[in-house]
Amino acid sequence: MSPSDSSHLDPTRLSAYLSANMADFRGPISVRKFSDGQSNPTFLVNTPDRDYVLRRKPPGELLASAHAVDREYRLLVSLRDSAVPLPTPYLLCEDESVLGSMFYVMSHEPGDIFWDPSLPGLSARQRRNHYHALIDTLATLHGVDHHAVGLDDFGRPGNYYARQLDRWTRQYRASATRSIPDMEALIGWLERELPDDDGQQCLIHGDYRLDNVIFHQGTSRIRAVLDWELATVGHPLADLAYYCMALRMPGTAEIPGLRGKDRDALGIPDEAALVQRYCRGRGLDGIDRWPFYLAFSCFRLAAILQGVHRRGVDGNASSDRAVQMGRLVEPLAAMGLKISRESKSDFAGAGKQ
Repeated sequence: MSPSDSSHLDPTRLSAYLSANMADFRGPISVRKFSDGQSNPTFLVNTPDRDYVLRRKPPGELLASAHAVDREYRLLVSLRDSAVPLPTPYLLCEDESVLGSMFYVMSHEPGDIFWDPSLPGLSARQRRNHYHALIDTLATLHGVDHHAVGLDDFGRPGNYYARQLDRWTRQYRASATRSIPDMEALIGWLERELPDDDGQQCLIHGDYRLDNVIFHQGTSRIRAVLDWELATVGHPLADLAYYCMALRMPGTAEIPGLRGKDRDALGIPDEAALVQRYCRGRGLDGIDRWPFYLAFSCFRLAAILQGVHRRGVDGNASSDRAVQMGRLVEPLAAMGLKISRESKSDFAGAGKQ
């Protein structure tokens, strides 16, 4: 993620507000916008003493419940003393008269961010260690007692997948710009294959992938997990399947994956090994109905990207790449359908079937 010059914020107004409301803050400041975010506009705030990161709600008309930066801030505060690596939250501003929309400020965490999941430039051993750290951190997050950290009301009770399927189907159709038969077929299959509520609940990230994680420079230790906009109390396998689904993406996509890559040569664990490591970390015997969770993840990401595309068309997107992201919706729907048609033997080793 690289910042670029931006006139989206008024530095003088922002500096005055932070000086008056944030302990130990001292201007003057310079502000640059990170160019790569697709959702909440994110800015690097430079001061003589230290750097900060500011995340704000985008302008314009937004889908209901989207871009809730106040939820992100609340979660960062609640998890501040947990074992989950996070930026430090400093301030939430709900007064839209300051910058035109709600925002929060957190610490800037320098380190390594990887956009290519093949991790070019690393050795096979380093790649394996990075992937193990990603899975171990996910298991750590899912082990947090959300009741103990005061997040009992961070998600709704009841069958997580039934609620999510309903929510994202409505969001997808509200932002649709064209008819996609594979998407409608995938929605129908997911509705028929919904698993019973197994009672599993924990904090989930909602967008857990490689480029939302900062590693300590030159090491496989994770310094901070970023972008908690979609975090909620939900089913843990939603995060795991979403992460594994992203690795199935083709290497040429806007969200690059590992399809067609020689994982053995790269030293990257295969999907079954990653799932097994996660299960060991959480004390699970295995995972039933793994294809459903993968197919659902394809659907959910397709629905999210359709919303990103629609914001780009409407001129409300945080990134110029937003319109291009719509090109992934059809391939994702097709991938989800393909997963739904594969036999259980195709997933052998990814947990019990």
